[in-house]
Amino acid sequence: MRRAFKYRLDPNASQGRDLETMCETHRRLYNACLDERKTVYETEKRTVKYTDQSAAFTKARKTNPFYANINFSSAQATMRRLDKAYKAFFRRAKAKNGKPGFPRFKGRDRFDSFEFPSYGDGVRLNGTRLRVQAVRKEIKVILHREIVGTIKTVTLKREAGKWYVVFSCELPDVPILPTDKPPVGIDVGLESFLTDSYGTKEPNPRYLKDALPELRRKGRCVSRKKLRSKNRRKAVKRLRKIHARVKNLRKEHHHHVALKLVRRFGFIAAECLDIQEMLGNGRLSRSISDAGWDGFLLTLRCKAESAGIEYVGVNARGTSQCCSRCGAVVPKTLFDRWHECPHCGLSLHRDENSAKEILRRGLLARIGPAGGNVGH
Repeated sequence: MRRAFKYRLDPNASQGRDLETMCETHRRLYNACLDERKTVYETEKRTVKYTDQSAAFTKARKTNPFYANINFSSAQATMRRLDKAYKAFFRRAKAKNGKPGFPRFKGRDRFDSFEFPSYGDGVRLNGTRLRVQAVRKEIKVILHREIVGTIKTVTLKREAGKWYVVFSCELPDVPILPTDKPPVGIDVGLESFLTDSYGTKEPNPRYLKDALPELRRKGRCVSRKKLRSKNRRKAVKRLRKIHARVKNLRKEHHHHVALKLVRRFGFIAAECLDIQEMLGNGRLSRSISDAGWDGFLLTLRCKAESAGIEYVGVNARGTSQCCSRCGAVVPKTLFDRWHECPHCGLSLHRDENSAKEILRRGLLARIGPAGGNVGH
């Protein structure tokens, strides 16, 4: 089981410049490798592989002082990042569903992280200090919680002008033990953030909607500034801070709600959603993004696995149209917020009915079609 532990870094001015230089070097390496791949294919109709670029980088380090200054394994991780983007592009192109999305050159504000794929090779944590290759002295780390497990990889990340370190750790799997806690089905929505199978609703905080007036003002400030000017860069930085605050508030809400569910219930059934397809609805896309269902369900699943609670994802198709008591199909539009079954007389809110149906499907998936347990 893999878990990530994220901590804020507190570098001084000199260390901050070193981190910025290192990130910029990784960005230029990424763009140089992308440019080589494009140029060689356009002129020679030949594909440049990751192994070729890694060998060329070894030679370039002897003449390029910036390349020589960064960790070799970290540079390889950046080149593998481009290779992964190429493989994803070819996979989407073969699928022929939507735009394949060719890998893009990374602008100055679009490359904010670099990875050390092997802990101890170029980076190491000493108490509350982080030693990073090519950075003067050790960087102070705000360790707000203890690191658990074996550290495998380390990523340095910049968000809204602040630096963070992310430790990816390997932990032993937690066994699922019998419990006397009740099972629950979860239906996420927009009217309420979620509704469980017992009728309990969690309000939708709508952090992005509350921040929209300020975001619009800061966005207009950015648009008035001259392109590639220092003032525009400062305005973009102020805009990013607001987006970062909204993101952090949303993530904190997800953790609080997920922790409350894991502590209360012994079996959790939640719907599997195709968020990208749902974002195609122009009238609801902003509200769906504001709720962040995908991030919440991932957080809930991870917390359940860490606590030894069984989590089952079920197909959400038809859960709002199917009666949770008798199984009859009761057609509804999106504006019909109440479930009235003409067959068994069940009357309740459509979100609660969906949560009950999700729980029923989750329990069936847990037992299996032949009555035996199935793995998840």
